[in-house]
Amino acid sequence: MSTSIETRNWRYATKKFDTSKKVSDKDLETLLSAIRLSPSSYGLQPYHVLVISDPETREELKKASWGQSQITDASQILVFTNFTDFGEELVDSYLENASETRNIPLDGLQDYGNMMKSSLMDLPTEIKSGWASRQAYIALGNALQAAAELKIDACPMEGFDPAGYNKILGLDDKNLNAVVVMALGYRSEEDQTQHYAKVRKSKEELFTHI
Repeated sequence: MSTSIETRNWRYATKKFDTSKKVSDKDLETLLSAIRLSPSSYGLQPYHVLVISDPETREELKKASWGQSQITDASQILVFTNFTDFGEELVDSYLENASETRNIPLDGLQDYGNMMKSSLMDLPTEIKSGWASRQAYIALGNALQAAAELKIDACPMEGFDPAGYNKILGLDDKNLNAVVVMALGYRSEEDQTQHYAKVRKSKEELFTHI
């Protein structure tokens, strides 16, 4: 069995974390690098990730998460937020970054930039926000696999009040919306969920080869 499949079989949505174990700074930086390298549409990365360790902030977020213990028991939580709206500055910032990173003239990227702008700028705000949130989920998927490779347990969580998170974290004023949370740490021996067999559709039901 390949390492890729082994890590996917090893990981599960951790329900109870060992509060005595913390993710090292080195492993956390590796995980954040994996998120940074995640693909996104046009490479625009229309999202922002908050890495939250502060106990007081997490106690407040727990209240907006219907009391789920992962929020306070995990080593850290990552709050993936999407841009709720954007203008041409999103594309222009990417072009400037690409020009500097690849050491190519900015003028040579204008056609690509115009193509992106023509595709995105006239979309309704709610469509832009939905598109941006889907890019954040791609980053979450990469983060989950990277965590498994590092043997860091994780729990992806949608069970929270986004408006509550936005208020606690001051996201509304930053044009951001909390879309999904990832709790990080190490499983508690008391978490019986780790012993459950994975329930997935069969290959025959899930895939169609054409």
